[in-house]
Amino acid sequence: MLFFASPAISAGNQKALPKNNMENNTATKIVDKMLAEDKFSAWLGIRKVMSEKGHCILKMKIREEMVNGFGISHGGIAFSFADSALAFASNAYGRLSVALECSITFAVAVNVNDELTCEARELSLTNKTGTYHIEISNQKNEKVAFFKGTVYRTSKEWDVTDSE
Repeated sequence: MLFFASPAISAGNQKALPKNNMENNTATKIVDKMLAEDKFSAWLGIRKVMSEKGHCILKMKIREEMVNGFGISHGGIAFSFADSALAFASNAYGRLSVALECSITFAVAVNVNDELTCEARELSLTNKTGTYHIEISNQKNEKVAFFKGTVYRTSKEWDVTDSE
């Protein structure tokens, strides 16, 4: 459940933001920072739809330069798309997390101009690891790929403090 602060709160009547809203704000800042600094995700044309701890939704469109010799999207494109979703969902907790193991199953061919949606959902979270299931679907809502990823959660914290 999300809580929203009223824009009409006077200076003398300010209330602290509910904890889960502040935590979601931090998660959003982390993912936005990662996306801004990720040149490969930028090349892929990835757009964030939503992000929160353990969950994110991304979109991208397949371009001509992304196809293989068979005239369909290279498998590495879908893998990279899912890998970005894994990174954003797992790092949104505030701890630097890196992939340990990933696998993908390709169910349906992806073509030029396909609009893909990728959704990462957390399956398991421990102090040291997190496991995620990521589904990629096309504009027809066909599931085109299934990705499973496990991350190692380091002890390093993300710094997204405002420098203002």
